[in-house]
Amino acid sequence: RCHDYRYIGITEPGIIAAESPNPMVNELIIMPDIEKRLEAFVRLGHAFIVFPGGAGTAEEILYLLGILLHPNNDQLTVPLIFTGPESSKAYFEQIDAFIGATLGPKAQAKYEIIIEDPSAVAQVVKAEMEKVVEHRQTVGDAYHYNWQLHIEEDFQHPFIPTHANMAGLELTAQLPTAQLASNLRKAMSGIVAGNVKTFGLAQIQQYGPYQLNAEAALLEKLDVLLQSFVAQDRMKLPGSKAYEPCYRVS
Repeated sequence: RCHDYRYIGITEPGIIAAESPNPMVNELIIMPDIEKRLEAFVRLGHAFIVFPGGAGTAEEILYLLGILLHPNNDQLTVPLIFTGPESSKAYFEQIDAFIGATLGPKAQAKYEIIIEDPSAVAQVVKAEMEKVVEHRQTVGDAYHYNWQLHIEEDFQHPFIPTHANMAGLELTAQLPTAQLASNLRKAMSGIVAGNVKTFGLAQIQQYGPYQLNAEAALLEKLDVLLQSFVAQDRMKLPGSKAYEPCYRVS
C-alpha cells in the first residue's frame, strides 16, 4: 500500500448503517442511494477489480454488466476482473455460470476471472489501463470521470424494495439483455436490503419474506445462485445469527 495516495470510498446511508467503511479509505463520499453510489463507482473508475462477497457484490456486478451491455458502450474499454484466493473459486464459478445462463456469452466476455494470482491481476490491469488512457486521449474524454459511458435512466433511479416492487420485477429471458441485468440487479438489491438494511429489515419483519416471480428456467438458475450464497455463508454479516432467508422464489 502507498500511504500518501488517495483511497476514495463511495457509500450510501443504508450501507453506513449496516457496516463501517474499509479502514484503508481516506476520503469517503456518501451518496443519497445505492443507484447514485454505483453510478459514481463506474464514472470515477478506470478499471474494476471485484473481490468475493455475497448478494451485494452480485448486485454491483450486474449493475456494471447491464451498462456495458448497452450498444452505446460497445466501443469503450472498461477492464473488469473477478479475483480472490482459492477459497473464492466456487463463488466466482457460480456467478459466472449464472451470468452465462441468463445474460449469455456476450456478458461473460466483458470480464476475466483470475484466482490466486495477484501478480497476474496487476499485469492485466496495467495493460488494459494503457488502452483506457489511449481511448480517452483519442476521444478527448476526461481521465477523472467517464463522461462517455452511457447509463440508462433505469440504472439511475432508486429502486425501493417494497414487497410489491420485488414481486413486480419482470424476470424473463424475453427481455433485452441489458434490461434483464437491470432487473436482476434490483432483485439482488432488495435481498441485500432484506438482509442488512434498516428499511428492508423492517419490511421483512412486518410482511414476511419478499416474493420473487420469474419464468421457470430463470427461476431455477436464480435459486441455485442464491442457495450457493447461503451454503457459502455469504448472506449475512460476520458474527450474526444463522441466516433466515428474506426472500421466496416462485
